[in-house]
Order: sequence, then C-alpha cells, then structure tokens
Amino acid sequence: MGGGFNVTRRTMIGSSASVTLLGSACAHVPASALSKDVALLRRAYETLHPGLYRYNTPSEMSGQFDRLAAAWSAGQTRAQAYVSLSRFLARVRCGHTYANFFNQSKDASTELFSGRDKLPFHFRWIGGRMIVTDGKGVEDLRPGDEISAINGRSGAEILRTLLPFTRAAGSNDAKRVAQLNVIGLERIETFDVFNALLHPSPETVALSVRSTRDGARRTVTAPLITLEQRRAQMAQDIDDETRPVFSLEFAPGNVAMLKMPNWALYDSKWDWKGFIDDAFRQMSDRHSPALIVDLRGNEGGLDCGDEVIARLIGADLQRAAYERRVRYVKTPTDLDPFLDTWDDSFRDWGADAVRIDDRYYRLLEEDGESRAPIRAKGPRFNGKVIVLVDASNSSATFQFANLVQANRLGTLVGEPTGGNLRGINGGAFFFLRLPESGLEADLPLIGTFPQTPQPDAGVVPDVIASISPTDIATGRDSAMETALAIASRA
Repeated sequence: MGGGFNVTRRTMIGSSASVTLLGSACAHVPASALSKDVALLRRAYETLHPGLYRYNTPSEMSGQFDRLAAAWSAGQTRAQAYVSLSRFLARVRCGHTYANFFNQSKDASTELFSGRDKLPFHFRWIGGRMIVTDGKGVEDLRPGDEISAINGRSGAEILRTLLPFTRAAGSNDAKRVAQLNVIGLERIETFDVFNALLHPSPETVALSVRSTRDGARRTVTAPLITLEQRRAQMAQDIDDETRPVFSLEFAPGNVAMLKMPNWALYDSKWDWKGFIDDAFRQMSDRHSPALIVDLRGNEGGLDCGDEVIARLIGADLQRAAYERRVRYVKTPTDLDPFLDTWDDSFRDWGADAVRIDDRYYRLLEEDGESRAPIRAKGPRFNGKVIVLVDASNSSATFQFANLVQANRLGTLVGEPTGGNLRGINGGAFFFLRLPESGLEADLPLIGTFPQTPQPDAGVVPDVIASISPTDIATGRDSAMETALAIASRA
C-alpha cells in the first residue's frame, strides 16, 4: 500500500472571535471532558506515531501538547475544539496527520461540514492569488478572474489565515497551498471547512473581482452553497464504485496519454489493474513512441504506479533507499478501544517489527526486506515516458514520481510535488476516536526514512511548467503542451 490511506479517498490565530461566533450554536464540551481527550491523544501519538519527532524535538512536541491542553482548559464548542485540534495536528508537519473530514462521526460531520457556507465557484491559488477556474452558477464570474477580496477580506489575508490548518510534510508549503484549491476533486474541501469555521458569513458574500483579461474591477454578490450542492459540482460521480477512474487517449503520432486523477480506489469495484494491462496492450499494438502519465491533482492512495513502473523496467526494481519504521510491536491494550482501523493486523506487527534503537522498529515486508521490489511485467514499454506532476502529489503519487526520477524511467514535467524527500508517514492507519469531544484524528503508523540525508522538500520536476491565470482564462494547458512537445522528439 502507498504512503497514505484516505477512506474516500491542518497557532490559533487572531480570528478566535470568528470561531466563537460559529461555535455558539454548537454543543459545549466541558474542560474536564476535553482534558481526558488531550491525555488520550498525547499517549496515542507519543506511543504510536512514527513521524512525531521528524520535524519537532520531543521537547517541542511536548510544548505543543501543553498548548492544546491550555486551549481546551476552559471548555469549547465542538467547532472550536475541531479548530484547535486541527491547528495542533498541523504542527506535526505530516501530510497524513489531521482530523480527517471523512472519518468524523456522522453527528460531528453534519455539525461541522454540511452548512450553507461554501463559495459557489471553483478556484485555485496561483502566486498567492485566488483565481477562478469555473464560475459554476455565478454568471458574473469567468475563468481567470481574480477574487481579490471576500467581504472586504483580501485573498492574501484569507490564504495566510488558513495555511496554519493545512496538512503537509515538513516545509513543503506548496502542498499546503494546493490543499486550499477548490477544483471539484474532493467530496469535502479543506478550504470550505476552515474558511467557514474561521470566517463565518451570512448566506451571501461580496466578491471583489479583477479581470485577468483587461484588469477591470467589479463587485459580485454570490450566494453560498451547501455541501450537497458542492458535491453536485464535482466532475465525476465518486459514489459510483464501478466507474472507470483512469482514461487513455492517443494524441497525433500515437502518443499515449494516460490520465490518472485518483488512486484512492480502496472500495472501488472497477478493475483498474485490468485497465492498465489493456492500456499497455493498446500502446504496444499502436507502437506508441511516447507515454504521458498525468498525475496532476492526484494525492495518492493505492500503489497504482507500481503497475505502470512494472512495464517500464526490464528487471525487478529495488525501491529507493528508504527504510520503513514503526514505533511499536503491539498496541497497548488501554489504547485499543479508541483505535479504529480497517485491518486489525496493524495492532500487532509480530516478527515483522525488528528493534533498531530505543525509539524505532524496522518493519519488514518480503524476504526480510523493508520494501518488496517492483516485479517487471510485459509487454515492456520502450518509448519515452513523461509524467505530469504538481503539489497535490504527496503520498503514493509522490513516491511514484520519486521512483521515476531516481531511476531515470521518465521525465517529470510540471510543478514541484507534495510529500517530502525526508520521508513521509502512512501505509497503515488508526483512526483515533476522542470520546469526549466526539472528534477523530488520523494516526499514521509506518514512517519511511531515507538512508542518506535528503532536502526538506518535494520532488522538483526535470522541466518546470506552471499554470498561470492567463492559461486558465484562455483554457490553455501549458504543462500538457510541454509534455507533448517532449514526446514529439521521441
């Protein structure tokens, strides 16, 4: 399994008054109850989390736990508790450590996420600017427009206040910004959650809009929408477990374009492995000179990329020199009642966990190795390979991009990835249930650690191709154009 699991698939700041306003209609959780949750969270994370001290010292993390305890010492509404918990979890600086929207209880999810408090259009952040990608039902918004302010609050201020709640590994802020895009790929959007909690608004908003085409400025009033309406805007029916998720197209010259927008296929009944088998058969039949794999917007999920790499190699491929580590062999019995998971084997690694030092165990996988190699498969693709990447790629897709570049299997084109070359945490998870507040925190169990020093950054593409507001306004895909140009030289 890849670096992460997503079942569908962030300082309390100077906006506490806004949180209080939203939380006033929510049930109050007393301080005595919250203190129990903090103690449980601390024990579980200090005992089980493999990356707790990757970017923080034990002393620094102890201080973070103390600050969360202080924030909860006066009692809070559940909305306020969710905000302070999310801010704490973001300080771990792990892309898989957060109060997962999809793992909250039904009551908490309804209370926190379902309101009429979401912007009715799609957008992405480019150079710190909120750029409309699709106006949806707002007639006066066009692709490429910049939303310079919402209800008088500048786009730069909104981004600055939301970033401390986003999840990413280490110092990879590009991933944090990407988390705040709303482009119709997520059933619950990170921006929607924290913008509503930190910047509550009546059911309409005043948008200050600047045209990318001519610079003209105007004010647009737009109604906010519900979660149900947001989901209706999605490009695909994600609730259809049989739907094809990948697509294969051929550009002039039989250049293959394999688009893989999502690898979170845990519950899918679609035969994605069969699709990849057939895709490479078609490439072979057409004698495709090049393959473009489009991973943009794909955070990760299953190790679908292994099935692609298997066709690019002539012999089994040993993975990069990263060691898998865990913090425990068997979970403490007092924690077990609060740890949900889809695989109870995670509660006891048995002989697969081998002591390294006083903190870690090495987790073995196959034939005594920390990670099994990727087995070569036919038919082998011998053409040029180009992989389109961006900051969304932070779990299994980050690992795939790293493998492709490190082993010179193809050319990476696009923007620096999410994830972190210092290693990420994931692969197996507990969903830690905090009984008093009714909140959940994801707890990744396997940490990958490099054998040699690595930079605190994602993977930098071989060829940078960034999206611009003008690209959005004109409908141009400059990254794909760059990939096709490289492919034409095959």
